[in-house]
Amino acid sequence: MAVRTKYWKPGENYLDETIKGVSGKIENRDLLVMSEKAISTASGNIIDESNTKPSLNARIIAKFWMRVVWGYFLGRLCRFQETLIRRLQDYPFEAGSYHKQVALEQAGLLQALMFGSEGGIDGSNLPYSYVSLSLKEAGKIAETIRQHVWKRLGKRICVLIVDTDKTYSFRNLHFTPRPNPVKPIHSFGGFMAYVVGRACRLEKRATPIAVAGCRISADQALEVADIANRSRGSGAGRTVWDMAERFNVGLDGVSWKMLETVKHKPIVIVRRRKR
Repeated sequence: MAVRTKYWKPGENYLDETIKGVSGKIENRDLLVMSEKAISTASGNIIDESNTKPSLNARIIAKFWMRVVWGYFLGRLCRFQETLIRRLQDYPFEAGSYHKQVALEQAGLLQALMFGSEGGIDGSNLPYSYVSLSLKEAGKIAETIRQHVWKRLGKRICVLIVDTDKTYSFRNLHFTPRPNPVKPIHSFGGFMAYVVGRACRLEKRATPIAVAGCRISADQALEVADIANRSRGSGAGRTVWDMAERFNVGLDGVSWKMLETVKHKPIVIVRRRKR
């Protein structure tokens, strides 16, 4: 059950909004799946990229690596759709340089060489030149949410915080390019892990980054994350390009007011099937 809420801006009390959204719906032993990006935005864990100063490395990545390497080689190796390949071949130099500088500073080179979502950095469903950052203490946040639901609603639940960035699975090996997933999912290689997972057509699912209130295997956590991701939808768009096209504006032309008009579902309740 995807729970629709208002758009969470910076400073939003997402704990109270969560209680308001799940009250009367959630039951004992349910899994409450929360969007990392929504929590990051509400917590003010965002950066305005226009305030950065791109380095030479950031400009080289934006102009050569993104347009040529991703646009003509890695994009096809990863079986991107033609629309995305054309977008990469025409990767915006100025805005892209700002974005890659933030990626270099926040996540390092191997993450900055990703085509998007570098180290959990994401600009979709955010206005202007803002991007959200990955949560540093996701486990503590998940536990706080769990305790808040128990105190306010008296329900014993399990909380998962999930990122849309993918985890790839080969038998019992699970790996992701993004940092700090739940154990025993492995994080390594930055863009290389992404390329291997896509090129080899491995099973891919959304990435759980924190669990509180229950013991759950990696396979179960990935299954729940995937269910929640498909139920939630993509809000204003999966990428900043999709979002800009939806509102018919430039890449940095989306406003807070525009985003408030979209259906947002940062919370998903997943219930185990009764035997």
